[in-house]
Amino acid sequence: WKHLVDAKIGSRQKGFVSFIDFGPTVLNLAGVEVPAGVDGRPFLGPGITQQELGERDEAFGYADRFDEKYDLVRTMRKGRFEYVRNFQPFNFDGLQNNYRYKMLAYQQWRQLYEAGELNDLQSEFFRPRPAEQLYDIEADPYETKNLADDPQYADVLQDMRGRTTAWMISMPDLSMYPESVLAEFAFDNPVKFGQTIQANAAELIDIANLAVLDFEQARKPLFKALSSTDPSVRYWALIVASSFGKAQKGMVEKAKDIAASDPKPLVRVRAAQFLALVKAQSPQDVYREALKESTSALEAGLILNSLTQLRDGEPGYDFDITPASVPAAFHKDDTVKRRLEYLTAQ
Repeated sequence: WKHLVDAKIGSRQKGFVSFIDFGPTVLNLAGVEVPAGVDGRPFLGPGITQQELGERDEAFGYADRFDEKYDLVRTMRKGRFEYVRNFQPFNFDGLQNNYRYKMLAYQQWRQLYEAGELNDLQSEFFRPRPAEQLYDIEADPYETKNLADDPQYADVLQDMRGRTTAWMISMPDLSMYPESVLAEFAFDNPVKFGQTIQANAAELIDIANLAVLDFEQARKPLFKALSSTDPSVRYWALIVASSFGKAQKGMVEKAKDIAASDPKPLVRVRAAQFLALVKAQSPQDVYREALKESTSALEAGLILNSLTQLRDGEPGYDFDITPASVPAAFHKDDTVKRRLEYLTAQ
């Protein structure tokens, strides 16, 4: 099969390859034309040269859900730099994930953190993250020095942020909608759904990106978004408010109104989460009612994920959770089951 690969045995290729490239590569090796709608590119087979492959220096990555642990992270690698966009920075990396904490190393890591025996770098896993991170992979391969606030790298940060935003809008990135919404409207035909909501998804991405601005720059559009008639806009505005963690009076009062009366349980939960993070209002009542009203296991799972963050993170809130807290119809769902196992075992 040597004729299918433009490379010598023992040579090394530095060009970037992404997971989405594997499918097109198999097709190209088999002599099958790669369909136009496929995102990835072949890296082996006819027409692929080592020179062209070596010039590929851009790759995107994402994280959404790991079993019962929900998050929303996008990464962009360009040459020597990696950009990380944490869309829910208050969701610390060490948030409970049952399969992880069956491992003794994870158990000890958390025990040492809770005992105050870790240094700042070792403790980052259990603390809120910045909205943006930027790393020089060549100088800092373990990504321990965040350059996002370094003026010397401001142009790099701006470029990487722009590339990531453009990529998300072009897809469009469907994870701007909660998974329970996607299950209801997108799973049967995600391509069609994406085409239908592309403009709205772009608006949500723009709102989410208010979190990377100075608060005073973001304040006016953020307040406007909190009053939107679109629940997805309100949802993201509240996530941004939580990202800033600023208890500005007008925002607190607006969030209290939303937590008390919004027709969407997930929006009420996001409002309660913000109020809890800024220590303006205890969240227990809102979460209890939202769980009772949840209409799917996915929605209940999202609520339980947020609840776990408030319970285990700072400042920490007590929740009286029992299996009866969640509609019985959802108890067999793996996501709900794992969260209930953890929350009721304490």
